[in-house]
Amino acid sequence: MADVDATKSLSGLLSGIAQHVYYNNTEITEELLKNELYRELSHEEFRVLHERMKGLLKSIATADMDHAQLEAFLTAQTRRQGGGGLTAEQAAALSRFWKSQRVRVRESLLAQSCWEPGLRGLSWRVDLPTAASRGDADHGGPVALMELELGRAGQDSEFVCLEFDETKVNQLLKNMSEIQESIDRIVHRT
Repeated sequence: MADVDATKSLSGLLSGIAQHVYYNNTEITEELLKNELYRELSHEEFRVLHERMKGLLKSIATADMDHAQLEAFLTAQTRRQGGGGLTAEQAAALSRFWKSQRVRVRESLLAQSCWEPGLRGLSWRVDLPTAASRGDADHGGPVALMELELGRAGQDSEFVCLEFDETKVNQLLKNMSEIQESIDRIVHRT
């Protein structure tokens, strides 16, 4: 029965660490985890266990280990000498946790690494003047319109509209052409 309790406590600790580190749940604290899962340990003993499991989870998550990599990593950790190794039960708990949480942790890491706001959509069109509007000297030629949809996760989108007349489009194309020529010269030099 003690092994079952130890396994449940370790599974709870791993879930709590993931909640705090990867899912940004600020209600899960080291103190809460100690009080709920490891009352019998001293603060120092729990801190060592917590930091160790947190470090192992970070190593596993950063490498996005598949099953074979995880098993090799955990086997190496169980064979470590000098009290720094994992027990077979701890390795099994880590393995079960990672198998069930790998996709969710990976998605969280990807979301945390993206710059915000992100581009959600892009639309464009070219408007041509009609016969009735040709008397307007400011807009004698085609106009390119571009709409960017920007947004943060969980929030409404913002829209940015850009308008280019024929002169601005030509300037932009000329500048892009000059940049490309410069890049080509640099590439050919090396």
